[in-house]
Amino acid sequence: MTRDALFFDLDGTLIDSAVGITRCVAYALEQMRHPIPPEAELRRWIGPPLRTSFGPLLKDPQQVEQAVAHYRTRFESHGWAEHDVYEGIGETVEALHAQGHRLAIVTAKNEPHARKIIEHLPFGHRFEDVIGSTIDGSLSHKPELIAEAMRRLSLSPAQCWMIGDRHMDIDGARHHGMRNIGVLWGFGGEAELRQAGAERLAAAPVELRALLA
Repeated sequence: MTRDALFFDLDGTLIDSAVGITRCVAYALEQMRHPIPPEAELRRWIGPPLRTSFGPLLKDPQQVEQAVAHYRTRFESHGWAEHDVYEGIGETVEALHAQGHRLAIVTAKNEPHARKIIEHLPFGHRFEDVIGSTIDGSLSHKPELIAEAMRRLSLSPAQCWMIGDRHMDIDGARHHGMRNIGVLWGFGGEAELRQAGAERLAAAPVELRALLA
């Protein structure tokens, strides 16, 4: 029996990357001589494309590009390793792979950074491909990223699930009429995921196996 393909978000779904992302945002704003928002506000950078988050704050497109460049500088040296793997997610990924599911990463993080992180995860080799944003931002939103994943893997929406912690993951899946699961251990929370129309919710990684059975 052919198993469904599973598209996993990265930040807030496989890894808790809050420290790395917020430190890189703070570094970028510091380099731009812009006031650094409180920690709670910095956490809103987790999930959306960088330009989407820097844009309203800096307004000027040239400054936004400078901030993105500063962010990447620190992420490449330190930020990519500043994360923790969520408890139980590795075992869940291994189990889903053993059941015959095709696995891929679909993330708004730029693809080279996402690949570097996945390559260093003990279960990273279970993912068939990593689909992330382009450096210039021309491909950065979840609907387009999901479309690119289906193109690369020669899949239709009916063959896939999107699994993620933010409304962008659910929005992207629903855009394609794709089944989806919102995960509650990340950065979005139940209210955000329900409002986005999540088809199913998982409170812990182990629950994914039953929801996908």
